[in-house]
Amino acid sequence: MTDIRFDALCIGNAICDVFAHVEEDFLVVEDLVKGSMRLIDTEEAVRLYDKMGQTVRISGGSAGNTAAGIASLGGSPAYFGKVANDELGDSYAHDMKGTGVHFETPRLVGGNPTARSMILITPDGERTMNTYLGACVEFTPADVDADVVAASAITYMEGYLWDPQEAKKAFLEAAKIAHANGRKVGITLSDSFCVDRYRSEFLGLLKDGVVDVMFANEHEIKALYETADLDTAVAAARQSGALTALTLGENGAMAITEREVISAKAEKVDDVVDLTGAGDLFASGFLFGFARDYDLKSSLSLGCLCASNVIRHVGARPERPLKHIAEQSGFEV
Repeated sequence: MTDIRFDALCIGNAICDVFAHVEEDFLVVEDLVKGSMRLIDTEEAVRLYDKMGQTVRISGGSAGNTAAGIASLGGSPAYFGKVANDELGDSYAHDMKGTGVHFETPRLVGGNPTARSMILITPDGERTMNTYLGACVEFTPADVDADVVAASAITYMEGYLWDPQEAKKAFLEAAKIAHANGRKVGITLSDSFCVDRYRSEFLGLLKDGVVDVMFANEHEIKALYETADLDTAVAAARQSGALTALTLGENGAMAITEREVISAKAEKVDDVVDLTGAGDLFASGFLFGFARDYDLKSSLSLGCLCASNVIRHVGARPERPLKHIAEQSGFEV
């Protein structure tokens, strides 16, 4: 069997994040639903960017953020994601490798440009995302490096990649390779709209044992099990056959298995600046702990610590090494 070289392989949409602080009225004028994520075309991307004012640009994407968080903890992550052979793609690859993430996915040549997401941050820290997918939807089974999958303790995919058919095939191929090598497979549900589109397929992944670990927030798990009651959703998750890592915002997080439900408290944060990436960085901490055989309570607590750190500043990547922060909180990382 291949030796483990990577704590986690994260697979997702390689997107450059463009942030701007706006007032609530900006969302009203633009007819945007606060906290939502919408897909836009090239024309709308240009139009909206012109109205955003001062911006900050950071390489992102949900699974990419998670990989960067694992690296910040001192872990060894790998990442699969598609960028174009353009200036933004160069910047994205440079940033990922600079954080310590193994990123060698072949570039897209002669197609759409590298993806970007324009993130509008209101004074309460909530983010509204406007995403141009570009090159990232061109991820295919040919981009799955079997050696990297086999060498990763867990392969983790974002639910957003379930939209393109070729990316879906790529994930299923990666899951097959992972399980053939005795590794685990995880998925994050990404958002409740994504769940509404693929509910039956996501439930099938759990039922068929394709997915071993599911990540969700309260809205997503309620959408998955079609209930407005959290306790009902938790009860359903216990019967799923998978481990569920459930985030509950300021109420902390839960690890749900058939045998037990374990809870961890959220870290108190008085100065919330930007909620972007809170779930992504929770996944960083949880996956790091999971890969290194932490107990579930410790994995939850490390996830909550990572999430609390990233919401104190703009952007979904750590500004200080999470390894130092975790060590100061008593974790051995």
